[in-house]
Amino acid sequence: MKRVLFVCVENSNRSQMAEAFAKIHGGDKVESFSAGSRPSGVINPRAIRAMNELGYDLTQHGSKSLDEVEGAFDAVVTMGCGDACPWVPTPRREDWALPDPRHMDEDAYREVRDDIERRVKALLASL
Repeated sequence: MKRVLFVCVENSNRSQMAEAFAKIHGGDKVESFSAGSRPSGVINPRAIRAMNELGYDLTQHGSKSLDEVEGAFDAVVTMGCGDACPWVPTPRREDWALPDPRHMDEDAYREVRDDIERRVKALLASL
């Protein structure tokens, strides 16, 4: 089983959606996690709505710190948080440089969500 970690600052939008898509598309072959360097402690209601549109219940997730995530990972993906996301040892590291959708309108928010899904699918296919 492959282990993948998605990291952003607040762990409330992008990394949560990426974790969800890895669970959806990875099935029992992938164990996915997400965490933040400064977690907000809540999942953004817009992320919950955006994933609910696709039939995924993001309310089952929790916003957590990198300190709460243990073990080795086959891949670590940061969401464009630059120096705010600390180094996590891994054989494969990617930075997707995704814009934070927090203040975007609904259509733009969905575009970021859909971009995350495409990237997660490509990542999983390459593991």
